[in-house]
Amino acid sequence: MEFLKITFPNSGVQTYLFIPPLVSFGLAFFGVMGGVTGAFLLLPFQFSVLHYTSPGVSATNLLYNLFTIPPALIRYRREGRFHVPLTVVMILGTTPGMFLGYLLRLKIFQDPARFKLLIGLVLLYLAIQILKNLLTSSRSVHTSSKILILRSSPQKLIFSFGEKTYEIPVIFTWGVSFLVGIIGGAYGIGGGAILAPFLISVLRLPVHAVAGSTLATTFLASLFGLFVYGFGPGSGPDTRPDLLLGSLFGLGGIIGAYLGARFQKRIPERPIKWGLFGTLLFIALKYLFGAF
Repeated sequence: MEFLKITFPNSGVQTYLFIPPLVSFGLAFFGVMGGVTGAFLLLPFQFSVLHYTSPGVSATNLLYNLFTIPPALIRYRREGRFHVPLTVVMILGTTPGMFLGYLLRLKIFQDPARFKLLIGLVLLYLAIQILKNLLTSSRSVHTSSKILILRSSPQKLIFSFGEKTYEIPVIFTWGVSFLVGIIGGAYGIGGGAILAPFLISVLRLPVHAVAGSTLATTFLASLFGLFVYGFGPGSGPDTRPDLLLGSLFGLGGIIGAYLGARFQKRIPERPIKWGLFGTLLFIALKYLFGAF
């Protein structure tokens, strides 16, 4: 097996060649069902298991998103489960926030101990939001429904899905997206892992209707964030992604994302949410206990 072990030159990570795509396949398969790529879990894996702790780990995480998202988006759009106006609102918020998050990563969260605390707090927040939704949500809508846009204005977006009508406050959603962009830029995610719980828990939108939008937002925010980590103020070898490692993660992510998006409509909301909750809570507590 030693002949399969590789040392990645940019990051210094040493692992077996099959480990990165295998891990990313599992994260992407289950993640895209909930409107996320699994990057919020991939970063702890890189940080704790692969011992990749420089700011470049955040950029490598963003690179993984660029591979993983397109197959799932194609599938969601083909099946009528892609809300374009909502996507535009969230992208306009997350992209400027990503730049501020990048600066925070270099100025405040360069220290691995502080970064562990950030990881734990973000994941714990996500877990709490999903649990709140699980305890208060009503019966799921039919998973094969399609989105029908009823109204798009600067004040609110209205759409129907599964014989129910939903309203989205535009300014509020933009503001949350901006804050999410800051966190995502520092953490190394496109923001979908935070936006998805917000949309399904706070705005009470069905996960099958918003998964495409959160993934599209994550893709464009990741693209912008990757540019900032590569060429922004203070950038250098330590902030740039490990292209080979990110590509291997992306290979598993492409396959996992396509299959996850294909099977999503066959799986009810609640099992998806419970799976996300359990994983988030376990890793959040692990990092928080480690930080203190």
